[in-house]
Amino acid sequence: MTIKKKKVDCVIVGFGWTGAILAQELTDAGLDVVALERGAMRDTPTDAAYPKVIDELKYAVRGKLFQDLSKETVTIRHGVDDLAVPYRQHGSFYLGNGVGGAGFHWNGMHYRVLPEELQLRTRYEERYGKRFMPEGMQVQDFGVTYDELEPHFDFAEKVFGTSGKAGNLDGAIQPGGNPLEGRRASEYPTPALKNGLGATLFEQAAREAGFHPYPAPAANCSQPYTNPYGVRLGPCNFCGFCEDFGCYMYAKASPQTTILPVLLKKPNFELRTNAYVTKVLLDSDKKRATGVTYIDAQGREVEQSADLVIVAAFQMHNVRLLLLSGIGKPYDPKTGEGVVGRNYAYQMNGAVNVLLPKGTLLNPFIGTGAGGVCLDDLNGDQFDHGPLGFVGGANIRHARSGGRPIQQAATVPGTPSWGAKWKEGVTDAYQRFLSIGISGSVMPYRDAYLDLDPTYRDAHGLPLLRMTFDWHDNEYAMLGYMGNRMEEVAKAMKPEAYFKAVRTKGQHYDTRVYQSTHTTGGAVMGASPQTSVVNKYLQSWDVPNVFVMGASAFPQNMGYNPTGLVAALAWHSAKAIREQYLKHPAPLVQA
Repeated sequence: MTIKKKKVDCVIVGFGWTGAILAQELTDAGLDVVALERGAMRDTPTDAAYPKVIDELKYAVRGKLFQDLSKETVTIRHGVDDLAVPYRQHGSFYLGNGVGGAGFHWNGMHYRVLPEELQLRTRYEERYGKRFMPEGMQVQDFGVTYDELEPHFDFAEKVFGTSGKAGNLDGAIQPGGNPLEGRRASEYPTPALKNGLGATLFEQAAREAGFHPYPAPAANCSQPYTNPYGVRLGPCNFCGFCEDFGCYMYAKASPQTTILPVLLKKPNFELRTNAYVTKVLLDSDKKRATGVTYIDAQGREVEQSADLVIVAAFQMHNVRLLLLSGIGKPYDPKTGEGVVGRNYAYQMNGAVNVLLPKGTLLNPFIGTGAGGVCLDDLNGDQFDHGPLGFVGGANIRHARSGGRPIQQAATVPGTPSWGAKWKEGVTDAYQRFLSIGISGSVMPYRDAYLDLDPTYRDAHGLPLLRMTFDWHDNEYAMLGYMGNRMEEVAKAMKPEAYFKAVRTKGQHYDTRVYQSTHTTGGAVMGASPQTSVVNKYLQSWDVPNVFVMGASAFPQNMGYNPTGLVAALAWHSAKAIREQYLKHPAPLVQA
């Protein structure tokens, strides 16, 4: 028998960054809010306590904070006629689990977005013509502009305590910052993190090669800081244990270190953990959500009624829940019709690795999650794509996150993977091996999408999400160009040797090797219900009391890490809900 809980104003599905943001904003508006998290409770004192958290084997290798893929995962195939198989070991991307989600164990790279990225189709067509993008590429505008989101980017940085240096304050270019960024209303709340030797060498070489390097924006506090919610963050101590770990210094922004200390004390907020949401419930005409059903820790089915449903899980989980709930028309790649599952994208990453002269002491164990040096000269549409024959770009950076002995003991290509020669290789390379990272965009294609798998099911008997995805010629061309340009920087370092590590045409997407957890699309935003699932406020076109947060809204992927844009969109949506929707519960944008 289904257990029925007392109706509340709002139920939130998933409790990572966007769930915490919406819960904070809607409880401030006076709503009674229940948040449902599929995983366990996680907090800094219990899950990031020093010295227990400094355990690379437990957290980084065995994935203590990651989703249990034996109970639920995704299936993956390269093409629409291939057989998909389950993703059973964390490789290509890390699915988080528990309170805070991936926001508890992320690095903290906190970029905004280049203004043109939000209006990319319009930009490309105006600059290069409507035939420049190849057949089957489904680039589209977000439906919201940078100027609309700027106040929310600004507020997110203040909540996160983000460290950095402004490059464009109200149109005035600032020395030391990113001259290519969009207009900013204010400086970062904390100064940029100090550079290690590797970042200093990269910055010098990038300038010599004609680029415009700047300090990486990092949600790792550079000094003690109190955010607008009154929560105190500590300074980063460069411990080298950031990604895959909770932060025992309370320096890395997470829901636990920025929002939960205030939110959890509110009488109109309730957090339920180990609550696996299986469906958004709809009324008889399928035009209004009445709540959700979930399976609790005892295996019981529970129904939570609510006037407002916020879907705020990870990108893939959002899409799966919409498909399981019958919200929106599923996408069909053969006809091109439907929207749910459309425009899945990933990131195309590469590197140019540099072996500096003997005697260099990079001291890689001095690491931060997101500190380092970046450049955007080859990102977005900051360069002329016309003669190059591809669209998209990459954020280039050198960021040293640590020098841990298992996963961060680098060797030069050709070194044996075990034995005495491997030990010699590690010893030789440890202090002088440096990586220039290429974080490349991926465009959406007609044959890259998400749907429900017809064969495989989760531990509760529900269909798994199926991913159909492979690389395309455009991205091979983009990455090849980036690799060639970064050779210029590598040569400027006057190294003993350098090694270009970029994919070439013919190499398929390989799920076994970690690349990034920057998966996007499937419930994309836009100006038309024919090509998007949600409007500019992340409100469902079909069921207006359902809002869908996160990177599932991105129509295509970009060179930046997604969290900054995800957070800004969440606050943008929350403002619209508070100031417009609650006064008149109806579609906020007319189709």
